[in-house]
Amino acid sequence: MKKFGLLLFVMLVVAAPLYAADGLATFGLALGAGLAVSLAALGGGIGQGIAVNAALEGIARNPNASDKIFTPMIVGLALIESLVIYGLVIAFILQGKI
Repeated sequence: MKKFGLLLFVMLVVAAPLYAADGLATFGLALGAGLAVSLAALGGGIGQGIAVNAALEGIARNPNASDKIFTPMIVGLALIESLVIYGLVIAFILQGKI
């Protein structure tokens, strides 16, 4: 596993800028766009998982309160997803500058 990590590091940091048309600046923008999308999706997925887990646990403990729990959970999930969409927008902006 350490060899794979070292190989990935070498490919990203050393080899990729050599093949880029405009050098390191283009590589940095492409890497930034990829990181924006991937980290936003990772954080959004973790946040949504935690939110749904808490909501389902609350509904399981008190089934009568499912109406009061479900609506705020959906609103919270929409807000979490909006942050992921912001990451996607940032990636599109960076991709447009390449």
